[in-house]
Amino acid sequence: MGENASFWESLIYAHPTCTTWKQEAEGSIYHLASIFFVVGFMGGSGFFGLLYVFSLLGLGFLCSSVWAWLDVCAADIFSWNFVLFAICFVQFVYVTYQVRSVAFDREFQELYSALFQPLGISLTVYRKIVLCCDAEVITLEKEHCYAMQGKTPIDKLSLLVSGRIRVTVDGEFLHYIFPLQFLDSPEWDSLRPTEEGIFQVTLTAETDCRYVAWRRKKLYLLFAKHRFISRLFSILIGSDIAEKLYALNDRVHVGQGFRYDIRLPNFYHVALPETPPAQPSQPSHRLQRGSPRRKPPAVTNCGS
Repeated sequence: MGENASFWESLIYAHPTCTTWKQEAEGSIYHLASIFFVVGFMGGSGFFGLLYVFSLLGLGFLCSSVWAWLDVCAADIFSWNFVLFAICFVQFVYVTYQVRSVAFDREFQELYSALFQPLGISLTVYRKIVLCCDAEVITLEKEHCYAMQGKTPIDKLSLLVSGRIRVTVDGEFLHYIFPLQFLDSPEWDSLRPTEEGIFQVTLTAETDCRYVAWRRKKLYLLFAKHRFISRLFSILIGSDIAEKLYALNDRVHVGQGFRYDIRLPNFYHVALPETPPAQPSQPSHRLQRGSPRRKPPAVTNCGS
């Protein structure tokens, strides 16, 4: 214990204490370096935030090196600051190379600005998502089918970039799919990674369409490597399914003014004004207790 105490005492008290302070201030180069340090540490995250931080910190260490060489004449202070300047310079060059390498086509850049950037997704994460679909945008001509009911297997997840898709079941119109919506989100959500299935609806292009497609197995491998991307797609797919359900719910009606709500499959919602109760003299219009009630029609899943 005595040796440890003497070590700490020598570490604290062995150096000379400052009895007098310098009256004159350091040179302008020293204060310029301090300003660069203060401003540099205010940088944000992301590629451009790193460029901001490393550029200003590098300038600060460079100014400190010049100050140590000209004013202080201390080789150790100059050496440390110059090494730190070199590290910041290398980091700046590396981040600049990454920014230049993360370049996308116009459609992928617009997709990032419209869908992923508002969610705070960085370009590095978005680059992994784009590489998973081979950075390819597929064209679907007008009146061509993306999927056919009972025939097309569910083996991918697609996002519409431009155009409009018509969704039908047994020839009956269900709803449209618009840009920035998934083409097959309900099918994707209904199957486990090891399961297979086929489309229960038909998807037809009403106009010339462009979409991005991720193969099922490849996308699941990406999810296994990056849990953040898995949660991101889970949120996007869930929101997309909710929008399709609401769009489909607006079209589901039952005759005589009743409206069927797919969120509450056991209830009817009356859309017409209530009619006065039937008189006892009109038994044919009275709903007798225990008589069979008319069941609501089955609602087909929107399927996309």
